[in-house]
Amino acid sequence: MGGIPLPGELGERARDILAGRVEPVPARDAATVVVLREGVEVYLLRRKASMAFAAGAYVFPGGSVDPRDADHAIAWAGPSPAEWGEVFRADDKTARGLVCAAVRETFEESGVLLAGPSPESVVADTTGDDWEADRLALIARSLSFADFLDKRGLVLRADLLRPWAHWITPEVENKRFDTRFFVAALPPGQRTRDVGGEADQVAWVRPAEAIEQAGSGRIFLMPPTHRTLKELAAYEKVTDVLQAEREIVTFMPRIAEVDGEMHIVLDDDYRFGGS
Repeated sequence: MGGIPLPGELGERARDILAGRVEPVPARDAATVVVLREGVEVYLLRRKASMAFAAGAYVFPGGSVDPRDADHAIAWAGPSPAEWGEVFRADDKTARGLVCAAVRETFEESGVLLAGPSPESVVADTTGDDWEADRLALIARSLSFADFLDKRGLVLRADLLRPWAHWITPEVENKRFDTRFFVAALPPGQRTRDVGGEADQVAWVRPAEAIEQAGSGRIFLMPPTHRTLKELAAYEKVTDVLQAEREIVTFMPRIAEVDGEMHIVLDDDYRFGGS
């Protein structure tokens, strides 16, 4: 049985949680999007070393749901919130927020926008100064995603997303997320750019190469990212990824005592709730 050791105070916290002396921090709803381009290559960001969560890790674009993401004013094309809710076992409001957060965070962290002037179109370029101003306003939360789409006359393209996975941060962590993973193709004409904020480096990389780099210690991948990349390495075309039939299983790496030391367990025994 593999796992990550939990030394010092973190180990004691793990013991307290298992013993029922400490309540885990509630997990916040979040969304992550694996942006793909032909190759198959994925877009990864390295989180700044100063970040409180996953510092230095290479991750996909994503983040917490903003309460305004569930705004009914958002123009919507594609599967309904109810349909997404069925896939992710969530109520309609939560599902709406997750999909909106997925699209918003992808734009904030990569410049890629899964939205268009109509339900059948997608914006071709988001690199101008006016787009950058809006992106920064979204990050600052001075602009809501609904108002951003409305002022530009854009429709959120939920049909460009596909569900991929569901991960919950281990109970021992002080910052926890209930994260739904999506996959999406880089829209024609759009391009990612080096954006500031929580990341200090970005890269397009083949999944197998990222796994190899992690194995040799050149990059750091968290378990959900590593597992997702391993799954994606089996595909030769982006269309194959988007057409994959996925059963969304919820995973939460668990706390366990291994040879007298507390660990976060990383094998397949951490399926959560038997789902």
